[in-house]
Amino acid sequence: MLNQILPLLIFGALLVAVIGAVKRVKLWRNGRPAKVPILAGLAAMPRRYLVDLHHVVARDKYISNTHVATGGGFVLALLLIILVHGLQLNSQFLAWALLAATGSMFVGAVFVAKRRVQPPSRLSKGPWMRLPKSLFAFSLGFFLVTLPATGLIPVEWGGWLVAILLGAVILWGLSEMLLGMTWGGPMKHAFAGALHLAFHRRAERFNGGRSTGLKPLNLDKEHEPLGVNQPSEFTWNQLLGFDACVQCGRCESVCPAFAAGQPLNPKKLIQDMVVGLAGGTDAGYTGSAYPGKTVGEHQGGPFASIIAQEGQGLLDAETLWSCTTCRACVEECPMMIEHVDAIVDMRRHLTLERGATPNKGSEVIDNLIATDNPNGFNPQSRMNWAADLSLPVLSDVKRTDVLLWMGDGAFDMRNQRSLRALVKILRAAKVDFAVLGNEERDSGDVARRLGDEATFQRLAKENVTTLAQYSFRSIVTCDPHSFHVLKNEYGDFGGRYVVYHHTTYINQLRQIGKLHFAPYKGGSVTYHDPCYLGRYNGEYEAPRDLLKAAGITLVDMERSGYRSRCCGGGGGAPITDIPGKQRIPDMRMDDIRSTGAERVAVGCPQCTAMLEGVVEPRPEVLDIAEIIANQLVDEEVTL
Repeated sequence: MLNQILPLLIFGALLVAVIGAVKRVKLWRNGRPAKVPILAGLAAMPRRYLVDLHHVVARDKYISNTHVATGGGFVLALLLIILVHGLQLNSQFLAWALLAATGSMFVGAVFVAKRRVQPPSRLSKGPWMRLPKSLFAFSLGFFLVTLPATGLIPVEWGGWLVAILLGAVILWGLSEMLLGMTWGGPMKHAFAGALHLAFHRRAERFNGGRSTGLKPLNLDKEHEPLGVNQPSEFTWNQLLGFDACVQCGRCESVCPAFAAGQPLNPKKLIQDMVVGLAGGTDAGYTGSAYPGKTVGEHQGGPFASIIAQEGQGLLDAETLWSCTTCRACVEECPMMIEHVDAIVDMRRHLTLERGATPNKGSEVIDNLIATDNPNGFNPQSRMNWAADLSLPVLSDVKRTDVLLWMGDGAFDMRNQRSLRALVKILRAAKVDFAVLGNEERDSGDVARRLGDEATFQRLAKENVTTLAQYSFRSIVTCDPHSFHVLKNEYGDFGGRYVVYHHTTYINQLRQIGKLHFAPYKGGSVTYHDPCYLGRYNGEYEAPRDLLKAAGITLVDMERSGYRSRCCGGGGGAPITDIPGKQRIPDMRMDDIRSTGAERVAVGCPQCTAMLEGVVEPRPEVLDIAEIIANQLVDEEVTL
């Protein structure tokens, strides 16, 4: 009897799942168009799932092994269920393979259940708590019903009562695992996640690649939305990406703003976008709230304002302005969702359409428009820091090997020390270098992160036009933010350059024997990874190699490398200055103090400013260029 009903249950569930999939796709298609290679994406999806995504999942070995058992077991089991019980192919080999697949799922379900006994605070509860039961029902039900096909037990066994009970378990499992994938439920991430990987808006991230530059707005196209005001103004594959969220909370656990008690939780932000995708309220959300905010007070729909000017919206504006754009959430996400892109898209609307950049944001943007630097300094004073250095200027020499990009550290007395140290190093290595002098403009990084795409594009185009007048082989800068923008974002405006962060370039000079160091006699050192050098550009080793070559024994912080904690200085966060329970740089300094190091080596003007802003006593903060300049053997090189 059960064997006769099984094909109806299986194909019926598949049909209802397909109907749900069509409805879900229609929701995603409310978004703006995006050019995606459909067939190539689908062909690449298995590798992206099995290799690229699994590489991120594998950082948590417990979940990695669980995912292989449950996810791999489910995909194989579903295919075999269709063959063995749907099409009723009489094959003991297929039956035994199905037993193995469902057995794998069952073992994985045990591990899922153990994690859910006392789940970490980052995990969402609610429907997710029934996930182990659903996995058990699906795997155990089909394991038992497949036993007769292997010949281990008679075809007719157990009687009507067993058949009814087994049928109920199978129906439960099919409903949760198939219908839940497309109609909504804990398994929704499996369907949306696979398509998200196929149609990812940053396909360059796969096969070992990296893609971190923000996507430009077309400011010349009429009726093009300036940023995102409604969920439907995201691209369709962004909406698909939001729907892929598994609510594991790994993004939440590494977010500096969330840890500081600011009103941002990247997991909830993505879930709020899912609410907006279909329409409704956030009352059903069962994870950690935005600090200081109550769940159930926000609502929206695909064509409603995300941040309402009057009444309720999906988000409060201060949630967006709490983000430091450090990409810790993106780096940690096992579904490879792009949280930062979404946040900047929504900031663009607030800044460009509403003029609603908080605190000193408007002042900084006005300064950038009027003086081409965020603090409003006279642009003709950019070279004052080097009045005694006789630096070659490109407008005079026309050609050089290295263009030294000064950045806005040129206006800051503290970071002028780092620039002077770098000049000393370049001269010690006899590098042919020059500067743009007063022709240099702000790179536009802070304007872009604050959502002022128009000012960023103006600055970028002006800099590209200036650089086109001269000949140079590469650009070197102390500022990871300028480094990132010049390297990864100016290409959209015709500026394609070989760009080095100063630590990478100095390390290359050392490797080819152009620099020699005296024995290090300072105190113990730890190194702070800047977000825009590390997570944005993958440079973790050169700064460490350089310090070690100078005779320094490094003591890494627990959160270092790709899991380094942000200093709080990126994304315009010090400008928008959203309050929390504690300051992000104070938390980072606690990480530093825990190493017992007497010095912290940095490679970013923003990091220097944020860490030196921590109340003493604290370790000394030094740019790597300052440390290396003091170690040079060639004493004839002076400033």
